[in-house]
Amino acid sequence: MSHPSIPQPKAEIFDQKRIGTLKAVLLVLGVVGIAGSVLLGLKNPAQFAYSWLFAFMYFFTICVGCLFWTLVHHATDAEWSVVVRRVLENVAALIPFVFLFFIPLIFFAPTLWRWWGIPVGVDDILDQKRPFLTHWFFLTRLALYFIGLTSVALLMKRNSTLQDADGHPRYTIAMRKLAFIGIPVMGVSLTFGAVDWLMGLDYKWFSTMWGVYIFAGAAGSAMSLLVLLVTGLRKAGYLHHVVTREHYHIMGKLMLAFCIFWAYIGFSQYMLIWYGNIPEETSYFLRRNVASWNAMSLILVIGRFFLPFPFLLLQGTKKHPRYLCLVAVWILLMQLLDLYIIVLPMLHQDGVAFHPLDLCALLAIGAPLAWLFLSGLSKHSLVPVRDPRIFESIKLTN
Repeated sequence: MSHPSIPQPKAEIFDQKRIGTLKAVLLVLGVVGIAGSVLLGLKNPAQFAYSWLFAFMYFFTICVGCLFWTLVHHATDAEWSVVVRRVLENVAALIPFVFLFFIPLIFFAPTLWRWWGIPVGVDDILDQKRPFLTHWFFLTRLALYFIGLTSVALLMKRNSTLQDADGHPRYTIAMRKLAFIGIPVMGVSLTFGAVDWLMGLDYKWFSTMWGVYIFAGAAGSAMSLLVLLVTGLRKAGYLHHVVTREHYHIMGKLMLAFCIFWAYIGFSQYMLIWYGNIPEETSYFLRRNVASWNAMSLILVIGRFFLPFPFLLLQGTKKHPRYLCLVAVWILLMQLLDLYIIVLPMLHQDGVAFHPLDLCALLAIGAPLAWLFLSGLSKHSLVPVRDPRIFESIKLTN
């Protein structure tokens, strides 16, 4: 479709020189984080294991969340997100690197997942779950998650970047077909990954809403990250002619939607477990309602929903990049707190006990991923300029 009033957008290639020493700083932070994790981990292996799992899950959920938004874009044939889609693709393409950071956790499996070292016949509850909780099946599932998520993410990006050359609609059709396959792959991998790595911390506990709860946090935090990355690129001089306040408005509305959805799923899970009052279910909340963990849980409820919700209701917030970025940073911090409350009470059962390894693990994983993301930006155009829906995306109005 031609749009004479809108000029054909030009490919914008990210110039690594514009970020100065940022990549060097990220490398230094990554080395400091890895060195700190190793040195402190030798003194406190259990703390290392839990801190590393916490950091891994934070970045894993965000990257999978970006893959989710990429797949939804194609499955719904969305127009608004064309101009920001390449940013999502670049973050989702980090998934294979994220999985590399899972390798240390395999060596600490007996420390994290206590069912790992319990022989058959010791625990009746565990014996009933043995068909699922076995070493070989755990590692097989891990491999399947890696293969499935990596394949979908890289194929999506490959088709998208190939379309930049000739603009052939066959790539759009291929990506839409792949999206219908990729969404179930993403959903199953994220759900069962959350069950294996987080719910598995207490093999006696279970919740049928756990996968949806983790997904809600992943999708909301991924959209928040998109807002920050797009704003950062605009401040660097990119995307000015394609991304408008209308795009921010939609991203803000999606942040609002998943702010509400997270609260709805979280409350539903709590309410059903409280009403049922079954010991195998209530153990999760009982462990997080003692001592200082109770205060942290209260901060999460207020900070993840009650604080951002009224701001995201306002159209002025959603259309103003600066205000929306402030809310986005806050939501990402709350996602961090959410996962901290999920993982660390299994180690510090008497209350919150922050440890330098928590920060070291975040730096050890986050800094290299940020470096890889920035490196990947210069390989292709920041906008899929030959996408058939590019003009509808540019002239977007709400």
